[in-house]
Amino acid sequence: MAGVLLAPVPAGPALAHGADAPAGTNYRARLTGVSPAVPGVRLRVIEAGARLELTNTGRREIEVLGYQGEPYLRIGPDGVWENVNSAATYLNASIATSATVPATAGPTVPPSWRRVSDRPAARWHDHRTYWMSEEQPPAVAADPTRTQRVRDWTVDLRDGVTPITATGTLDWVPPPYAGGWWAAVVLVAAAVAALGLLHGRAARWPMAAVSALAGVAALAYTVGREIDAGNDTLGTALPALLSTQLWPALTGAGALAAAAVAVARRPAADFALALAGVCTGVFVGLANAGALLNSVVPAPWPPTVARVLAVVALAGGFGLTAAAVLRMRATALAATADPAGSGDAPDGSSPAGGSAPDGGRSAAQNQSATGGRDATGGRDAARPRPRRAPLTLKAALEEQPDDDRP
Repeated sequence: MAGVLLAPVPAGPALAHGADAPAGTNYRARLTGVSPAVPGVRLRVIEAGARLELTNTGRREIEVLGYQGEPYLRIGPDGVWENVNSAATYLNASIATSATVPATAGPTVPPSWRRVSDRPAARWHDHRTYWMSEEQPPAVAADPTRTQRVRDWTVDLRDGVTPITATGTLDWVPPPYAGGWWAAVVLVAAAVAALGLLHGRAARWPMAAVSALAGVAALAYTVGREIDAGNDTLGTALPALLSTQLWPALTGAGALAAAAVAVARRPAADFALALAGVCTGVFVGLANAGALLNSVVPAPWPPTVARVLAVVALAGGFGLTAAAVLRMRATALAATADPAGSGDAPDGSSPAGGSAPDGGRSAAQNQSATGGRDATGGRDAARPRPRRAPLTLKAALEEQPDDDRP
């Protein structure tokens, strides 16, 4: 990304995060220059090349011209204005090419301006900077294994009557070997799931650590996408995190909270870990799986870092869910097999937290020592006691054993 006289970007309706921003692409768009430079004006490529952003903190309006040289946008001190008679207004509304342009729009029709923001910054999909076709360019199709130039692009601007030209490049970058990254997801997820076969502290602390790590990865990737989308200040990033990125942000925070619940040995900690894991895997891992398939990702750091974060969210999330389900199943089976609550819990401790009466002697030994009667001379202790109905999932969660006992 390149710019002219960097300036803070204010928030506004024209700065909304693109709902159709790609999770990844194999086409790299770069801005190489703006000539002549205008004080207070910044133009940059955002969202992995899917959109352009122009910020104007100067005193004069800057016009962006459409595909036929017609006025398209005006950005200045009084905000952003859009020409409803420009075909670009409709074509740039989406990254797709299926927009319908009304017959009233055309390069010879006088502009009709509509205010879309009161802030001097605009973001728009520009089809000149992005490869729109699903088919590869002929040169790329002939040799997709090497990086190569697809085209040079220009976007025309205007400062009053002074023309301004923004220039850039669009390159094909071969995708990474996705099989290796997906193999890493499977192996890491299996290793995390195996924690569910352990008991006590041996499982609780590692599972809490995985949940915390997945939560950090989820939040980092979510914030990174907003930075790449141009929301690189607290005033612009926070509203985006609370709107378009709400679920991924809540997922990351939830994974951190589940880790704290597990460390504190709260009831139903395994259920909290399972829920946090599946949400992280779906809302962050799968939602950003494009990073494993494409060479250019919407993040402010190198693509490899983004892929590692995606692997942690995917493998950590789904592996954690599997581990927590295994532990909940073991707890439920142990409680059902010992309905009186006198047997051993999955972690080797008594569900009640105590040891067997009379120095650890069994019920049969106590019966023999008292002549077939209980220690108080009451009724025969060997008489069968009524069986308790199998535990429900809720009851099993409430009776999870104390993991701190060896």
